[in-house]
Amino acid sequence: MLLVEGKLRGMIYITRAIAIDESEIHQEFIRASGPGGQNVNKVATAVQLRFDAHNSPSLPHEVREHLIHLAGKRITEDGILIINAQRFRTQERNRQDATDRLVELIRKAAEKPKLRRKTRPTLTSKKRWLETKRRRGETKRTRRIAPSQED
Repeated sequence: MLLVEGKLRGMIYITRAIAIDESEIHQEFIRASGPGGQNVNKVATAVQLRFDAHNSPSLPHEVREHLIHLAGKRITEDGILIINAQRFRTQERNRQDATDRLVELIRKAAEKPKLRRKTRPTLTSKKRWLETKRRRGETKRTRRIAPSQED
C-alpha cells in the first residue's frame, strides 16, 4: 500500500493476473451537466477518470492493444482513456462508478477472443439457397415487360 496525499492507496485487482496501481488513475471532479437545480451549479459531483492505457506498466501488451481498440472514442491520440461518470448525485458514487467501468473495460479487453473455425455450408443449405435464388429469378422474370412482337 502507498501513502499518497494522506490516504492509503492500493491496487485495483482486475483479474488474477492483472492489477493496476491506483496511482495510475487520475480523477478530476467537474460540474455535471443536465437537470439538478441549484446543486448542479454549485457542486462538482461528476468525475472524469483518466488512465494512461498506452504507457501503463500493469497491462500486458495484448490487453493494452485490445483495450485501446475497445475504448474507441474514449481514448485520446496519446493513449489516455477518459471515462466521465455523472450518473449519481454524489462524488463518491460517481468515483466508484467510473472505477467500476474502467475495471469492466479492462476485464473485457483481457478476455481471449474465441477462435473462429471455418465451416462449409451443408448440401441442404446449398439446395435451399439455390431454390430461393431460382424462385426470386422467376418472380423477376414474370415482372418484365414482354417485348412487343411486330407482325
